[in-house]
Amino acid sequence: QVQLVESGGGSVQAGGSLRLSCASSGNTAITNSMGWFRQAPGKEREGLAAIRTADNRILYPASAKGRFTISRDNAKNTVYLQINSLKPEDTAMYYCAASRLNGVSLVPDRYDYWGQGTQVTVSS
Repeated sequence: QVQLVESGGGSVQAGGSLRLSCASSGNTAITNSMGWFRQAPGKEREGLAAIRTADNRILYPASAKGRFTISRDNAKNTVYLQINSLKPEDTAMYYCAASRLNGVSLVPDRYDYWGQGTQVTVSS
């Protein structure tokens, strides 16, 4: 099993920045990639960024390019998501997830382990 714990969310004003962290523990060797997702009330879970462990290949959707940056610190078993120029529409619960698949994906169903999420609220 793999445990994931997100942190770094909060309430910010539009235009601000946040860095979310996801600390992983347990049998992390069985996972091959990590991803960040978000879900706003009444909306589907949306993939924001993913990074593959073996080669640090990174994937973003077109909607996230430019404001979202994923990175990792292997020594700390931690993955980060930097979000800049926050907008009210970024308000959502943000989740990290780990996948055992070899590819890198933004599809939630391809992830096996999920954290509890960290809330991000952006006011105008």
